[in-house]
Amino acid sequence: MKILYGVQGTGNGHLSRTRALLPALKRTGVEIDFVFSGRRQEEFFDMQPFGVYRLFKGLTLFYQRGRLQLLKTLTKNNFWRFISDVRRLDLSEYDLVISDFEPVTTWSAKLRGVPCIALSHQSAFEYAVPKARGYWVSKLAMRLFSPSKISVGFHYHHFNQPVLPPLISGTEQSTSDDKTIVVYMGFEDLNEIIQFVSPFTDYQFQIFASVEKQISMGHIQINPLSHKEFHNQLNCCAGVISNAGFELSSEALQLGKKLLVKPLTGQYEQLCNVVALEQLGRAQSMQRLDQKILEQWLQLPSQTPMNYPQVAQPLADWLLNPNRCDIAQLAQQIWRISKDYRTLAVV
Repeated sequence: MKILYGVQGTGNGHLSRTRALLPALKRTGVEIDFVFSGRRQEEFFDMQPFGVYRLFKGLTLFYQRGRLQLLKTLTKNNFWRFISDVRRLDLSEYDLVISDFEPVTTWSAKLRGVPCIALSHQSAFEYAVPKARGYWVSKLAMRLFSPSKISVGFHYHHFNQPVLPPLISGTEQSTSDDKTIVVYMGFEDLNEIIQFVSPFTDYQFQIFASVEKQISMGHIQINPLSHKEFHNQLNCCAGVISNAGFELSSEALQLGKKLLVKPLTGQYEQLCNVVALEQLGRAQSMQRLDQKILEQWLQLPSQTPMNYPQVAQPLADWLLNPNRCDIAQLAQQIWRISKDYRTLAVV
């Protein structure tokens, strides 16, 4: 069996989820080619697990200082090039297309009638999960961005819907240094982040950002983006400050790290994530870089780790099974693996 796997490169959540699934798929001996889009080549890092891959411009969202730039998103995306890429992508040698919110692969599969399965957090919003009110244009754009007849959604909780737990790589035993906080807010201005945490000298802030080398500023350390080093710090910190992307917040819940999130202004998915996290009592949020909220949050205790079941292997087996069960059955089977299944009641 040969698979073409498309991954949206805007942000790092789609990449992290793909990294988590890849070892389980490789155990089956399946042949996989990768397509990435939504980010320039030089902005990718630690890509060795994916081997030789293809890169398309694709479609992406543009942000500035933590705010979605809708006009820039509409004018800077090259839709003619996107259509051309969709048409010229050759799928003749593939048995299946898998896409994590990557539009070139899904639209090409749709055009050519090639079987395609979407794996993404965005797919969860097809069901009755917690959502922010309004944002009709954003909802429509999400549906049209990367469509597929078969879609598998991931969420923090099942919410009595056919969605899967977060797809997270196996984590090491977590420790907690009460004075260390990991900060990753890739769509915010770095200087504003430094000013935000600067007054709190009793804490050590490990900021990850697009810098070439490590910078030490007393109790603030700015680190280059690195998958390995980021997760080393994540495992031993007390808490995480981030935007409200799904994958990082899921990892924080899994490890029992307290979580402070600032959703990107106007970004529907992140606004919905805040609604879900607050409904579950698992995070505090802020609409701007608010030092009063940060001061209060720093005093909070650690969270109890969420005992999420392993998703990668049962999902990989399901993907490669030509007689696969429906998604509702798969979701029920996976959630029931968790020892905490009965305690994860809808609130």
